[in-house]
Amino acid sequence: MLPFEKKNIPYIKKKKSGGGITALTAYDYPTARILSDAGVDIILVGDSLGMVLQGNSNTLSVTIEQIIYHTTLVSASNPSSVIVADMPFGSYHSDVKSAINNAVRLIKEGGAEAVKLEGGRKRFEVINGIVNCDIPVLGHLGLTPQSVYNIGGFKVQGKIKIKAKEIIEDAIELEKLGVFGIVLESVPVELAEKVTKLIKIPTIGIGAGPVCDGQILVFHDLVGFTNLYLPRFVKKYADVYSSAKNAVGKYIEDIKTGKFPGKDESYYLKKDIDEFLNEDSQKD
Repeated sequence: MLPFEKKNIPYIKKKKSGGGITALTAYDYPTARILSDAGVDIILVGDSLGMVLQGNSNTLSVTIEQIIYHTTLVSASNPSSVIVADMPFGSYHSDVKSAINNAVRLIKEGGAEAVKLEGGRKRFEVINGIVNCDIPVLGHLGLTPQSVYNIGGFKVQGKIKIKAKEIIEDAIELEKLGVFGIVLESVPVELAEKVTKLIKIPTIGIGAGPVCDGQILVFHDLVGFTNLYLPRFVKKYADVYSSAKNAVGKYIEDIKTGKFPGKDESYYLKKDIDEFLNEDSQKD
């Protein structure tokens, strides 16, 4: 039984006027359950798993098979949230037909309800093809991590006029193509505000300030699952790393001192069975 009514794409689009769209990443069943039970609007099965789970320096090595697998784990939780699956690097870059096939796989095999892919004008034809197959698409402009080598690192985008103009034009065109929303990553607040006012579909920010119609973060960053560097736009609402490390430390200490397992964590035989075992021991 879902704690909240099942959300869908029309529901997300309607929140353009009211704002407050909430989105987080999840890559497995238990995390998806937490997010759903908390009332998150969108669960993104992001290619960020390449960095968060696999420990890579970027997202480029993530495969379509890996995204499908992790999407099945999320969809198995039957969340009230809308499930959006990332299209990883290489899954939509060669031609429209293969991009459509991969998007279909994310829906049919993974259980996603929508897909997200990065880029503007270079991806218009691909996005148009996927949308025409009745697959909802979430756009992604600004810092596009799959272009990390081309843009020279994880840097704020749209700080110069020509790049800001390109992002604005691409956002307008993406809306015309039929995407249901656009993620704006690592762009100046003023640019995010301009885009948000110009288009009638929701903008979801990550490092784009408070002016977007919603926000998205990586779940592991939000709960402080690491003690490594986090981007400036991340707000840690918990410190899971320290709590977990302390718990493991106590576990190790209890084993060394004989406190664990104790009486409460052990099983004991009934008296008659205990006597029987003792008899066998005495015969030996």
